Amino acid sequence: MPQITIEYMIMIPILIMQIFLFPLTASLIMNGWVDSRRTLALQETASHLGSSIQQLYSALNHATISAGTVTNKMDVPPFIEGYAYTGNATLRTALDPNSSKILDITLKLMGASIEATASVTLGQNVEWQNSIFMSNSTYASINATKQSNGVIWLSFRGSG
Repeated sequence: MPQITIEYMIMIPILIMQIFLFPLTASLIMNGWVDSRRTLALQETASHLGSSIQQLYSALNHATISAGTVTNKMDVPPFIEGYAYTGNATLRTALDPNSSKILDITLKLMGASIEATASVTLGQNVEWQNSIFMSNSTYASINATKQSNGVIWLSFRGSG
């Protein structure tokens, strides 16, 4: 008889610990998985924005295109799992000042600490106007203005 009591005394704390340990572990694993899924969706959106900017620049950079302004309404989701996101970009020159410029796009999920970046290589005749992209805006788009001297100004349009 005393042997059974000792076994119960050993097993009951272990069973009680498992009652709390398993849900806690499952919760931690699921939170990591959800963050990874959101990061992947935000990275895909940043890559799509970068690709759209690069295509718009390439179209306007052609010699047969005269000066003017083009607005490209973005086909990106306004929310990622219920979260809106904001974006901004910075233009930097590649190693050689006479070569291409690189546009670094950064998207941040509002209400979460998730961020994704994408880089796009553009020509040397591009300029970036500081602007913010708001995913849930009805005006979320990219503006591109080609000037008569061939310089192409790019920016986000994120609000009315």
